[in-house]
Amino acid sequence: MFSHLVRRFLYGALILLGVNLLTFFLFFTVNTPDDMARLNIGGKHVTQDLIDKWKASRGYDKPLYVNDAKQGAERLTDTIFWERSVSLFELRFGRADAESAGDIGPEVSRRMWVSVQLALPLFILQVMASTAFALLLVMFRHTRLDFWGVVACVLMLSISSLFYIIVGQFLFSRLLRIAPISGYVPGWDVAKFLLLPIVLSLISRLGTEARLYRAMFLEEIGKDYVRTARAKGLAETAVLFRHVLRNALLPIVTSAGSYLPYVFLGSLVFESFFGLPGLGAYVIDAITKQDFAVVRTMVFVGSLLYIATFVLIDVAYTWVDPRVRLG
Repeated sequence: MFSHLVRRFLYGALILLGVNLLTFFLFFTVNTPDDMARLNIGGKHVTQDLIDKWKASRGYDKPLYVNDAKQGAERLTDTIFWERSVSLFELRFGRADAESAGDIGPEVSRRMWVSVQLALPLFILQVMASTAFALLLVMFRHTRLDFWGVVACVLMLSISSLFYIIVGQFLFSRLLRIAPISGYVPGWDVAKFLLLPIVLSLISRLGTEARLYRAMFLEEIGKDYVRTARAKGLAETAVLFRHVLRNALLPIVTSAGSYLPYVFLGSLVFESFFGLPGLGAYVIDAITKQDFAVVRTMVFVGSLLYIATFVLIDVAYTWVDPRVRLG
């Protein structure tokens, strides 16, 4: 297992390096620092003097790859590539491009906690609700409950999450006044601001996840070991929970685990609409302000989280099913 994890980390490092190089090429070769300066300064009359000042204040006035004006190691380290690309591997994100923004690192740390507050309970509730609903449909398969449950799943997955947000805010915030329409406060009072986005996000994802889990359970329920368990006189609930659910955990772990990066990266749509200062809203603000430094950082952080997540999923396989051996 150790050798497998070492290989996965090496593959992940190569993937991360490739993503980093491609991102740097797109942002600094296809889109030059002069172009970034023009977009950030704005206005009709952008002089070269203003562009040079903007680049100097953010370190974009240095050579891209090799600084011939320096000697020794500084020829490579005193460059845009080293300061804006290689430094990401040390988790040094530098300063944002926007005028009013500061260092990206502290901002990412602060906003990541907000995203975790929203996405972690949502992740746990999503897995529990989807699994329970799918098991209920399988238990009453070929009945009206199963039929209308599948119809409800199709309807839920066919509707855009924006519809749930708009209708939910109007119904629960404006009419019933159960929860605030948007906002955020630190401390325990944050629960009243997170209640509505968690519920709406849970409903918007329930159809997709429950229908997928139902298909997994139906595939397992027709196998020989299930028929053997029934022939031994086990009740249907025992068959479902002891055998079907246990043997279907591998695809469930894969499906649910792929959502884990969003626990830290946040939801672009829900954080923006509900005024939550998480990483999702941070990315939207950066795109709106043409802040390429923040966008590059979030691409790197997202890639890092995805690679780490799928390594953890591999480890989780051995816990869910002891027959799995990583070699």
